Amino acid sequence: MFQTKNFYLWLLQIIGLLGLLALCLWLSLRPKKPNFTITEFSIPTSVSDENQSASFKYVLVVKNPDKESSIYYDDILMSFKYKQDMVGNNTIPSFDQGKDKTTNQVIDKVDVNPKVRGALAKAVSNGTAELNVDLSTSIQYKTWHVKSKHHKIKFQGVVPIGADGKIKGKKKKVKLHGNKG
Repeated sequence: MFQTKNFYLWLLQIIGLLGLLALCLWLSLRPKKPNFTITEFSIPTSVSDENQSASFKYVLVVKNPDKESSIYYDDILMSFKYKQDMVGNNTIPSFDQGKDKTTNQVIDKVDVNPKVRGALAKAVSNGTAELNVDLSTSIQYKTWHVKSKHHKIKFQGVVPIGADGKIKGKKKKVKLHGNKG
């Protein structure tokens, strides 16, 4: 009877230890969302001819904060709005990002919607323009050669534009913030 009691106590300790180990592994390997930052932005300060096309360019920096997981990105959709009007949008092709890596995505040209061009050019020349940026994509994490399910993520930010057509402010970069959930 005494040996059976010791065996069950020993079995309970092993199960408890394995549960604690599983909790620690789960907490340490839980993937984190990537960070998105617009580090450069350039838009023409004025458009003199109505027929002339306007465009802007930006640099999006994508950082993977995970040391144990790589991230697979589906196509990234970037949308830029001035007030409620769509200025332009752009799709960044899918790519893989290694563990604890930073990737620069240089976008050469995004065409400005002709319907918004005049109002935006006026606001840029006054130094009062702000573009709302929406980023949406689907990602998969890969940890220990095992891919996770797809996770849809959405990030937003506001890019203040100075009279020179570049990002206004001291930091000169805009971090995009993710939605909860």
